Amino acid sequence: MNRHDRDDEERIFAASPPARGGGFARTWWGRAWLAALEDGALDGEQVRTGRRLARAGAVGAVSVRPGRITAVVRDRDHTQHRADVLLDRLPDHQWDRLLDLAVERAGHVAALLDGEMPTDLVEDAASAGIDLLPGLGELEARCDCGAWDHCGHTAAVCYQVAKLLDQDPFVLLLLRGRAEQGLLDGLQGRRSAARPEAEPRRGEGVDAAEAFAAGHILPPLPAVPGIPPEPGVPPALDTGAPPPAGVDPAALEALAARTAAAAHLLLAEVLREGAQRPAPTARPTVGQDAVRLAEGVPDEGGAADRPGGAVLDRLAAGSGRDRAELAAAVRAWRHGGAAALAVLEEEWAVEGEALARACTALDAAWEEDERPVLRVRDNRWTVVGTTCQLRLGRDGRWWPYRKEGGRWLPAGDAAHDPATALAVARSDGEEALSRAHAPTPGS
Repeated sequence: MNRHDRDDEERIFAASPPARGGGFARTWWGRAWLAALEDGALDGEQVRTGRRLARAGAVGAVSVRPGRITAVVRDRDHTQHRADVLLDRLPDHQWDRLLDLAVERAGHVAALLDGEMPTDLVEDAASAGIDLLPGLGELEARCDCGAWDHCGHTAAVCYQVAKLLDQDPFVLLLLRGRAEQGLLDGLQGRRSAARPEAEPRRGEGVDAAEAFAAGHILPPLPAVPGIPPEPGVPPALDTGAPPPAGVDPAALEALAARTAAAAHLLLAEVLREGAQRPAPTARPTVGQDAVRLAEGVPDEGGAADRPGGAVLDRLAAGSGRDRAELAAAVRAWRHGGAAALAVLEEEWAVEGEALARACTALDAAWEEDERPVLRVRDNRWTVVGTTCQLRLGRDGRWWPYRKEGGRWLPAGDAAHDPATALAVARSDGEEALSRAHAPTPGS
C-alpha cells in the first residue's frame, strides 16, 4: 500500500473554547465545507443544534484521518457521544491526475510548496472529474446516539471542522486520503521528472530517405495543448491618432477583454472530461449586463478622462445608475452574481413561511443572552448601534452588509447562518454588540 494512503495518517486538533456570538467559516474553504453540511442534511433543526453545541465549546479533540473525522461531543445534559463523519477517499488514479494538474500550473506549485491551498485548484480538479469538496449528501454521519442521519453531535463536529479548514485547508486533503507531506513529496517528484536531463543538440538528425528506407517509426504527434491558465490580453487600440467618428477605443478594448474571458471559460467547459452542458439560464437584463461588463473595466481614479472612466460612465448611464451605484453593484456581483445584485437593489417584504424560517434561523444563531439588537425593515435586519446589517435573499441565505461613506455596501459572501454572515459584516474596530432579543418585524 502506498505510504500516503495509510489509514494511520492522523492529525489531532485540540478542543476549541466556547465562541459565543461568533460566526463559523470565515474563509472560502470553511464556507464551502459548511455548504455541503447545511444543504445536504435532512433535518435543519439538528444542524442548528450542532451549531449551538459547537459554539458552546462542546466538541472535544478532533481526529482527522483518511476518510473519517472523529470527536466526542458533550450534550447539554453532560452526556457524551462519539460522533464520526465519513467522506470517501480519492482513488490513486485521481490523486495522480490532481498532482499532474498542479504541476501544469506554476501558480499552484508555488502556493502548495509555500503551504497554501489555492482555491482555484478545486475548479481545475473538477474540470478533470475530481471532487475535492464534498458534494450534496456526501458527508456520512455515524453517532452512538442512534440517529440515522446527521444529529446535533455530528453536525457540531462538522462546524468544528469548518474552523479547522479556516486555519489549514490541507485538512481536507488528509480527509480525502493524502497528508500534506505526502502530497508535497509527490509534487516534488513530478517536478523533478518533468525537468529535461539536457538540452537537445541542434543540427543532428537522420536523412529523410534513409529513415523511410530503414522503416523508422515516426514519433507520435504531440499532445493537444492544455487550456491556457488565463485569457489572452487583447491588443491596445489606442494608436495616438484620432479614432474614426463613433468609435470608442476604450470601449472596444473592454469588450474584447470580456470576450476573451468568456471564450476561455467556454473552452474550459468544452474540454472538461465528461462535462455536461449547463442548463439554460434566464436571459440577463440590461442592468445585469452593464454590471457584468463593468466588473472587467479598470477604474483608475474614476475620472472620465482616465483609462476605463469613459466606459464606466457609459455603462452607468445606460443602466440607470450613477457611478457610485454602479461601483456598489459591481462589488455585489463579485460576491454572488445576479443573486447578490438582487439583494443589493431589491427590498421585499418577508412574510408567511419565509418569515417563519428567518425567525427560526435568527433564534438558533445566538444564545438567548447574546443576540444583537436588530431593527427590521422588510428583508433587512440592521444591528442597532453598529454599521452592520443582514439582508435576507429570496433563497433563504443571509448576506452581510456594512455602511461605508453613508451607503450600505456588500461586505462578503452569503451564508446560511446569520451569525456567520454578521461576523463577516463586522469591521475590525466594531464595538461589542449589545445583547437582547431580536424584535419582530413591525416592532
